[in-house]
Amino acid sequence: MTHVGFIGIGRMGAAIAGRLAAAGVPLTVWNRSRSAAEHQLVDAGATRAASAADALAAPVSFSMLADDAAVDTVLSTENLGRSDAPRIHVNMASISAAMADILAARFADAGVRYVSAPVLGRPEVAAQGKLNVLLAGPAEALDVVDPYLAHCSVRRWRFGDTPRQANAVKIAVNFMILQSLESLGESIALVESQDVDATQFVELIGASLFGGAVHTGYGSIIAERRYSPPGFTVSLGRKDLGLAEQLAAEGRVDVPMAAVLRDRFETALADPELADLDWSAVAEVSRRSVGGA
Repeated sequence: MTHVGFIGIGRMGAAIAGRLAAAGVPLTVWNRSRSAAEHQLVDAGATRAASAADALAAPVSFSMLADDAAVDTVLSTENLGRSDAPRIHVNMASISAAMADILAARFADAGVRYVSAPVLGRPEVAAQGKLNVLLAGPAEALDVVDPYLAHCSVRRWRFGDTPRQANAVKIAVNFMILQSLESLGESIALVESQDVDATQFVELIGASLFGGAVHTGYGSIIAERRYSPPGFTVSLGRKDLGLAEQLAAEGRVDVPMAAVLRDRFETALADPELADLDWSAVAEVSRRSVGGA
């Protein structure tokens, strides 16, 4: 495989880059701040890039950054530069569809093919190579990057040739998760108010009507209050809710649950006991609001 650049070595980025390194992919990594994960990748054979521009200069590059502001800053026109050699960039961040449009135009101006590839799964799922990757971009570019993404995923889903399409799908999925966290918090509070064991309740719904990673995985976390260390923080959950509200406004779609979720997340962020925990800790707000423990 050709040399690959990877930008953004947070928990998710480190897990994905680690899968690439373990598969023997020649890797150059860059993170805005030095981290233990970055050191581990270098120890495993990766090269530390001097700058984001160096990582983006690779024939194929990936990035996993936090939000619109981060990708706009790091994936800048200056860092992209220009080259006659063919390049592909794969942006794996959960960003707005509007920002995907901006980046697609920016990369096109630089002569670089641009792919959106947000993922479904927590960092531990990435480390096991079991992510689902949501893809949109030029078909020939998707073909090139598929072997790399295969190292961290069980399936790559193609949603079209316009990058924003993959980001819209990720936003819609996360909006469903946000609503599920709220419904889990409320329902668990209801059974707890009647002295029913929350763990057994979650086992019931997972084994009968609500199987799947969200209800069984997050249900267990909520029932047992296992919110630390966070796989995805409350602040990032609030960010994703904002993306859903923005996309709904663009498409003139009515999403009445968004107002309830906004109140829950802003309450959680204002609470020092909850603000730094996993986003599923928003269920604690719901528990309290219906008289839970």
